Amino acid sequence: MKIIFAGTPDFAACALQALIAAGHEIALVLTQPDRPAGRGMKLTASPVKVLAEQHGISVYQPEKLRTPEQQAPLAVINADIMIVAAYGIILPQTVLDLPKLGCLNIHGSLLPRWRGAAPIHRAILAGDTETGITIMQMDAGLDTGDMLSIHHTAIEAGDTTASLHDKLAAQGAKALVEALEDLPVLQQRRQMQPEAGVTYADKLKREESQIDWHKSAIELDRMIRAFNPFPSAQTLLEGQALKIWQATVCPQNGPPGTVLAADKDGLLVACGKGSLRITELQKAGSKRVAAAAFLAGNEIQPGLQLGK
Repeated sequence: MKIIFAGTPDFAACALQALIAAGHEIALVLTQPDRPAGRGMKLTASPVKVLAEQHGISVYQPEKLRTPEQQAPLAVINADIMIVAAYGIILPQTVLDLPKLGCLNIHGSLLPRWRGAAPIHRAILAGDTETGITIMQMDAGLDTGDMLSIHHTAIEAGDTTASLHDKLAAQGAKALVEALEDLPVLQQRRQMQPEAGVTYADKLKREESQIDWHKSAIELDRMIRAFNPFPSAQTLLEGQALKIWQATVCPQNGPPGTVLAADKDGLLVACGKGSLRITELQKAGSKRVAAAAFLAGNEIQPGLQLGK
């Protein structure tokens, strides 16, 4: 089929690669404009743009798609279908109506749970034991379209947003190729999303990354995993920012935020219920390191209070 593909990050690039490998004609790729990134804030192309240019595919990078002028490059394609994966720009109904078979979306959750921008983070943060991929026929709502196929995957105890993202990206790419092979049947059997069980995965805010040591160790373990790699769970160590990358739940109790032990096994910190043994962390201006290496260069005594 002749396809318009819209996506921006690595999650979308995985799907684009699968479409190319399956032999589909990608007539046009839409991705967000190059953005400043890195310490030098140099304009950087999205992973989808990089991949498209490697394969000689035309790339279009509008800021919005609201006006006829902005939509014109899509209209002339006369595409069979448009595939959308983590694009990050709202598509108006006029754009959704352009392809002959409409627009399909690869969404990283089991809809209607976790509609919205950050479904992977929110699933881990909420303590869900399962998530997956939904291939959806798009409409003008926020992830409200009919479901064509649903694919389940377990959230393992040690999963971070990074590890779960990679699982779902691969699962979504495979599910998309299969959906296109079976599209007439799937579109005939499409299911409306149930009204029960709707939740919204709001975009993460940096202020959410501050650890509240009065929460239970189980809650904070989920937070650390959900915020890895971005925006990272953080606390204060003697007034300096400290990022927590990896920890395990322990049964010991004490005043919340108090260091109970600091040894080769890590930094044991009391929570509102239970404690966390921090095994990987990062001081401001330094690299992320194992706790043993961190403690070799930083004298931490039991009784020290984190978060102040």
